Formats: sequence, structure tokens, C-alpha cells
Amino acid sequence: MPSPQQPRAVFAMDPVYLPLLFPPPLMARLRKAADIDTALVVRDFAGPGAADILADADVLITGWGCPRLDAGILTAAPRLRTVLHAAGSVRSLVGEALWERNITVSSAVTGNALPVAEYTLAMILLAGKDTFTHRERFRATHAQPTHAETAHTGNVGRRIGVIGASRVGRRLLDLLRPFDFTVLLHDPYVTPAEADALGATLLPLDDLLGTSDIVTLHAPDIPETYRMLDAGRLALIKDGGVLINTSRGALIAPDALTDELVSGRLHAVLDVTEPEPLPASSPLYRLPNVFLTPHIAGSLGNELERLGRIVVEELERLVTDMPLMHEVRRTDLTRVA
Repeated sequence: MPSPQQPRAVFAMDPVYLPLLFPPPLMARLRKAADIDTALVVRDFAGPGAADILADADVLITGWGCPRLDAGILTAAPRLRTVLHAAGSVRSLVGEALWERNITVSSAVTGNALPVAEYTLAMILLAGKDTFTHRERFRATHAQPTHAETAHTGNVGRRIGVIGASRVGRRLLDLLRPFDFTVLLHDPYVTPAEADALGATLLPLDDLLGTSDIVTLHAPDIPETYRMLDAGRLALIKDGGVLINTSRGALIAPDALTDELVSGRLHAVLDVTEPEPLPASSPLYRLPNVFLTPHIAGSLGNELERLGRIVVEELERLVTDMPLMHEVRRTDLTRVA
């Protein structure tokens, strides 16, 4: 039986994620900290019984599949004081109504940032070795490359341009430190001294694009970044340059990107696109200079447990009146991804 002091916590997500986020040891810790019924997992707030479940909720444990927490939902949850998000960014989940209610929000976005940064590092290293070009050539010729064909292969001294000192961007900057790269950064909220502390040289966006061998996007998806890489800016990237996008497809003008890739002038590693997924007719599926993956950089499979562990630890802090370690503030949503 729950103790009288335990808050009532309700899951709001696609139920398929529940056992992956909270395997038995983590679920046991949740039950110790809060009054939880795993049979009550809300995905559709307008569905049968949802109103009664929300009416008793002190804490919402949200995840992928949770609808936006709008004014109507918050009205149905008068006791709600805390949202613990067992996924990445809460940008699409929360709105003004939530902030006006002074509801505390915590997110496992820092846990989700790690696999994205790891994926990006792997792709930077592979791109620097010209892996994708050599793979295609080897498939066609079955022959070892000539010295001329490997003349521009290697990661020594590569100039890596990181757009956005978001949580993912900062994790990537940490991961890049041991390698023999020159790291460049563009972020309008970062000072040159802060960039230096992150191991990078701060540059205006156009300068970064024009001087990087590999450009990787980690800016937030906000109105100010919509189509930030348009045709003019894509044209600044040097011939043979590599563009990596693990952020959001909306940051790049899709037609301009397709034109550059079809021409063969640029290479790209695209884990996100616009639209997502691309239509079957898109040439990007077939281009040898494009490495296309289906939005897999973020947490999947056994990586989800890391997100669940963050939420459990936050709930344990909440019930013992300790400050949350992963609280999200309204201002964060304009600066970080």
C-alpha cells in the first residue's frame, strides 16, 4: 500500500515504451517513491477514463506518444505539480498554460543527448576516413584503392564545424576532445571565452560553413533556425564537404539540399529529413554520397533505460524535497535542443 505521503504519479506515453524505460528494478524504485498503477497508462487524454486518472495526478511521467499538455488537459489535472519527461526535448509537449500554472518540468534530454552525440562522432570519424566513398568504389571495382584515391583520406587536422552548443552539441564537443581535429563552433548565445572552454573556436555561421571539412547541426528547431541552411549557405560549404544532420530536417532547405547532393558536390549523413520519412521517389535513397538513416541517433532499445533511470532519480529527489537535477525552464526552449 502506498504511504499517505506518496504523490500520485500517472504515466502519459505510448505504453510500448513503459517496460523499456522502466524495467523491473527501476519500476520497483518508482513504486517506492510514488503511488503508481502501471495498468493506467494514458496515451489519449480524451479517451475513456482519462479524466478520472488525470484528476488524481500529482506527477505526470511523460514520454513519446504523450499529447501536448494544453490548457484543457491541465484543467483536468488540478493537482498536477510536476512533469517528468522520460524522453528528449519537451518543446512539443509544453506550452504557456503549463508555465502559467508554475508546474515544474524535468526532462531526460541530457540522457538522450549522449547517443546522438555518439552517433555524430562515429559519422564524423567515418566521413573523415572517406568511408562511404571507399565503400561504393570497392563494391564497384573489388580493388584496393590507389594512392591517389586515398590522398584526401584521414582525420588528422580535419576542421569540424559544430552548429549549436545545445546539450547534444556540448556532449559532442566533449567527445571530440581526444581527436586531432580543429573544432569550430557557431552559437549566438556563446561567448568566445565559453567556446574556448568547450574546446572550440567561435565563428560566425558563414565563416564556419566556408572553412569546415565536416559540418554538423545541433541547433534547436525554433522559428529563428527554420531553413537556417538555405541554398546560399549550403553553397558556402567547400566542394566535397560533409554535412551531418541529427537535429531536425527543418533546419535545412530540402530542395536546396537535394540539388547539392544530386550534383555530387557535397556528401551528407542524414538521420533526420524534411519530410520524415522522405517519399519513396526521393533520389536521396539512391545517391552514393548520401548516408541516410531512419532517425535512429536518439535513444533506442537498451538506451531507453538510461532515460528511465533519470526520471526515477528525479522522482526520488522530488519526494525528499531535494532540488531536481534536470529541471527545464521556459528560457531553455529558445536556446538548447
